[in-house]
Amino acid sequence: MGKTIKKDTIHANGIDIGIYTTDFENEFISLTDIARFRSTDPRITIHNWLRSRDIVEFLGLWEELHNPNFKRIDFDTFKKDAGSNAYVFSIKEWTENLGAIGLITKSGRYGGGIYAHIDIAFEFASWISPEFKLYVIKDYQRLKRDENSRLSLSWNLNREISKLNYRVHTDAIKENLIPPALTPQKISYTYASEADLLNTVLFGCTAKEWREKNPDSTGNIRDNASIYQLLVLSNMESYNAILIKQGKSQAERMQLLHELAVQQMTTLSSLNVSNLPGIEE
Repeated sequence: MGKTIKKDTIHANGIDIGIYTTDFENEFISLTDIARFRSTDPRITIHNWLRSRDIVEFLGLWEELHNPNFKRIDFDTFKKDAGSNAYVFSIKEWTENLGAIGLITKSGRYGGGIYAHIDIAFEFASWISPEFKLYVIKDYQRLKRDENSRLSLSWNLNREISKLNYRVHTDAIKENLIPPALTPQKISYTYASEADLLNTVLFGCTAKEWREKNPDSTGNIRDNASIYQLLVLSNMESYNAILIKQGKSQAERMQLLHELAVQQMTTLSSLNVSNLPGIEE
């Protein structure tokens, strides 16, 4: 598991249940906390569940579907005694010998215990109590709704910031790029050209090219941008206004804006730089 860990807690029928994630995509729920609904010794309860042949086969199938590094051949040997009275499921052997990722053990006085991917954790909760499983799912869904609400708020906030900075950007164009006595059509064209410079640097295409590639999408290229892209776009607009006032040519500004976009997108979202649009020589 990675070093950067985010922790949340869900509350199911009076039981606090910890959740960990290291990549903000795959989440692991504490089986130890779930087991406390029925037992004062959660570890024994969990290992009793893991002894079942059906559960071992379920875990193996989950790994085959989600883990390309899972050692399927070794798994056949691992499960041969599953379900027998003498069978003991070892999480350490499961993870180290088979390369499994669905179960993890965490140490520590607070937050330590046995964790499982949400798919597996819900299966365990059902074994503990079908009724309790519904409480777990209900509060997990509440947690996801809260997260989505915060993301939506952040997206709209950054969209409004982008719109405000666009005014600064267009004012700089008007003051520094538009000669006197130009027709409104040419002024409009100059605005569009500068906007598409930013679009090309950040999105890899102009607004028109994006519309042609996405005829069924609602809104424009910026309406469909991510939170990170909108934040970087806002910074690019302010920076471009400064570069315009400095008298930088469009080619110079494109290079400097690209450097800014790469730096900030890498910092914000840990994206591979090769995924960002390049600039043709």
